[in-house]
Amino acid sequence: MQVELECIEKLSHPGIPVEAVVIWLHGLGADNNDFVPIVGELPLKHSIKFIFPNAPMRPITINGGYVMRGWYDIKVLNNLAHLTDMDGINQSVAQVEAIIQDQIDLGISSEKIILAGFSQGGVISYITGINSKHKLGGILAMSCYLPLMPTKILDSINKTTSFFAIHGTEDQVVPYVGGLQAYEELKKHGFNIKWAEYPMPHSVCLEEIADIAAWLDNNVKYGNSV
Repeated sequence: MQVELECIEKLSHPGIPVEAVVIWLHGLGADNNDFVPIVGELPLKHSIKFIFPNAPMRPITINGGYVMRGWYDIKVLNNLAHLTDMDGINQSVAQVEAIIQDQIDLGISSEKIILAGFSQGGVISYITGINSKHKLGGILAMSCYLPLMPTKILDSINKTTSFFAIHGTEDQVVPYVGGLQAYEELKKHGFNIKWAEYPMPHSVCLEEIADIAAWLDNNVKYGNSV
């Protein structure tokens, strides 16, 4: 039985008809309040509904089995791309797909639904975007990587969808090289992906927020092939 995720919704322009939806996934150990404040910091021209889901509570091996919010378990830190909790990832992807379907059922075109995520949340955004049966409006992958696991990377319906990969050059949690390799892998396979890097650790900076707002506005205005 699919467990429905608890979500917070926030409008960028209350009282104005919604033009697009962003489903934004937090990182390991955070919760769905983590990125809610960013809505007020994004200088958006278009009216967007933001949905912030809560990851399930699960034991995290690298943290001594401590139970916290996470999209999947992490067993080691030295090889994130290879040693990953596939069952946890697949469960989280299915839960995000359920949110996508809910929005479609409410009358939102799938091409106006954008996935965004930070760290673990970025991993789930990547994999959902690659594997989804729906043509999506964009994928924002912040400070994350792409695990080696079965995906539709060769024949994804979202190859022309706009992907935006972002990473900090001083990231000591998810190494910069991991983010760059994910970008290069998708680029090699013909995905419409762009890259940006900033002199920051495993976090978010003001320049990045401005660039994200511009990318979101472009996607809403011109469609998912920009």
